[in-house]
Amino acid sequence: MNASALSFISTMIEATDPRLTDVLAALSDPVRRAIVRGLAEGGPQPCGVFTRLGVSNSTLSHHFRVLRAAGVIETREEGRLRISSLRRDDLEQRYPGLLGLVTAER
Repeated sequence: MNASALSFISTMIEATDPRLTDVLAALSDPVRRAIVRGLAEGGPQPCGVFTRLGVSNSTLSHHFRVLRAAGVIETREEGRLRISSLRRDDLEQRYPGLLGLVTAER
């Protein structure tokens, strides 16, 4: 397997058991909280929808990677798109009310 394939695979790895410290660290950034609010309100979406947040594509990719690594979102491929969705059930089960606080923030 070549290096670019390994790099791609590593960006798709998601946490299966979100730890509170990782989740809170991921949610400490206002751009990542905006992404979470967008996914909570609009359901699963491709990351390109979030270009309206005013950050570069590489910065946006970084934020999605942090959220995936913390177990806040999951990503699946649909053709050429990567569709991200909030791991609402997992997070509510482990940390009841946390997503409600994040999505209520404006």
